[in-house]
Amino acid sequence: MAQAFTRSEVLVLKLLCLGALVLVGVALGVARWSMAPQIEQQEAAMQPIPFSHKHHVSDDGIDCRYCHTTVESSAFAGMPATSVCLTCHNVLFPDAPMLAPLHESARTGRPLRWTRVHDLPDFVYFDHSIHVTKGVACQECHGRVDQMPLMRRVAPLDMQWCLACHRDPARHLHAPGHVFAMPAPAPVSDEEMALLRKMYQLENTRRLTDCSTCHR
Repeated sequence: MAQAFTRSEVLVLKLLCLGALVLVGVALGVARWSMAPQIEQQEAAMQPIPFSHKHHVSDDGIDCRYCHTTVESSAFAGMPATSVCLTCHNVLFPDAPMLAPLHESARTGRPLRWTRVHDLPDFVYFDHSIHVTKGVACQECHGRVDQMPLMRRVAPLDMQWCLACHRDPARHLHAPGHVFAMPAPAPVSDEEMALLRKMYQLENTRRLTDCSTCHR
């Protein structure tokens, strides 16, 4: 019996089906992200505990890395485990009603469900560790968190905002000892920017703005 399709036609049909599946997958990913609750710029997110960065960072002088333990080594900065919070709050204000969810988390073993304020869609690849290693200070993306009673997003986090930095990264760099500082002293001259760029061995602008850098 003669075949209905030639081998070339079968190959084309397979490729068309594969392309359709890829498009459906991308469409579902975009739809999932667009339907998820989005935190608007300058809007404080609802959290299980109204955590004040201003109090912990500015008043108490706690370093970012004490709570965000993987910010220097991982793509994800990490949210503090209940045990981290309890290193202080087993003693400080242990009976405060505000902290009841914290103690419930410790009792049940269920982690607190913090709402991510700086959340990117799944089709964007972002690595905290490389930015920190290359001298991008926390405040460049997160703003002056030491002045925020409730965490809010100050940057748009859209593609053009990221590209603006990748096209001219030197002015956003800071000395290693200033990356986690609030405020972080910025370079004040072209010579200082050039020195920082050389020290951090940045990729060229073409590589930094290549599609594959953020979309993998």
